[in-house]
Amino acid sequence: MTPTLEHLRRCSMAVDLGAARTRVYLRNGGLVVDEPSVAAVDVRTGALIAVGARAEMMAGRTPDHIRVVRPVASGAVVDIAMAQRMLRHVLGEKLGRRWLRMSVVRGMPVMRAAVCMPHGSEPIARRAAIETMYGLGARRVELVDTLIAAAVGCGLPVEQPEATMIVVCGAGTTHVAVLSLGSIVAAETVPVGGDAIDRAVVEHLRSRHELMLPSQAVRPLHQMLGGPGNGGTVTTEVHGRDVTSGLARTVLVETEGVRQAMRTPLTGVLDAITGVLRRCPPDLVADLGDRGIMLAGGSAHMPGLDPMLRQATGMPVHIAPNPDTVAVRGLGSMIEGRIRTSPHDPLAP
Repeated sequence: MTPTLEHLRRCSMAVDLGAARTRVYLRNGGLVVDEPSVAAVDVRTGALIAVGARAEMMAGRTPDHIRVVRPVASGAVVDIAMAQRMLRHVLGEKLGRRWLRMSVVRGMPVMRAAVCMPHGSEPIARRAAIETMYGLGARRVELVDTLIAAAVGCGLPVEQPEATMIVVCGAGTTHVAVLSLGSIVAAETVPVGGDAIDRAVVEHLRSRHELMLPSQAVRPLHQMLGGPGNGGTVTTEVHGRDVTSGLARTVLVETEGVRQAMRTPLTGVLDAITGVLRRCPPDLVADLGDRGIMLAGGSAHMPGLDPMLRQATGMPVHIAPNPDTVAVRGLGSMIEGRIRTSPHDPLAP
């Protein structure tokens, strides 16, 4: 069933289950949870050791009996039981007794929840999200397309009869859409995100310099080497592990080579944008010439993305304020009744 704004206004919680981070927004309470979608488990006893930021710090540093897992991949729940344990832990930590009163009263579920789902999600992914929330005590779950929620969170006039283009860059995927009258006119999803850029940097250093980077050093490194203000070719010291000997080693890396390695996966995002524009009516494309493209999502600041799109499309490119939280904040605006869309608005993914 497609949720209406009236259904969403009855929800008390908005949830964005992202591949990198999980976010929870409470009606009249704002954003209360913003934690990495990571859990650490003792495989001998099944006990939950840590979740969120603490579990993420353990990645690559645990003994054999502790396993660091990610129960959410590309916005879809892949391990329902672990996702429920992770959410229950962080909500209990942040809200305490308020969470217990909100989820269950006298053994009966009372909570209604709205959940962001990636555009074009498979039925099994939607069902997994619903089951996850049911396990937390929800009696009803409304699914909303992430593209609609993100556009609302960016402050775009989605209810107007004019085009708005949004590009939501996540950790695993990037979603591109043109919206008008509260509906998606054309959309496309590509398997390119922050993780793809990380892999490109790792592969470049491995093949060119025979150096392996620690997992938690990849993202800061590619932001430093590929970010703005690094014009020309300069060299930077990079610390890692030698592929052959396994010993610690420091090498000098040319920033231009790293930037070139990052541009290769980013061309997939450009192809998706041009494909969406081809499927749009000319009048909507003309609107975008002035309004441009809005970048959102946790990977909206991927080095080199916005100048590449600006040069290739000839349109203005804007990065949303706090781009990583726009989807859950947009969904929060919906459940609080602070957004108007057309009455035929298909909010569901």
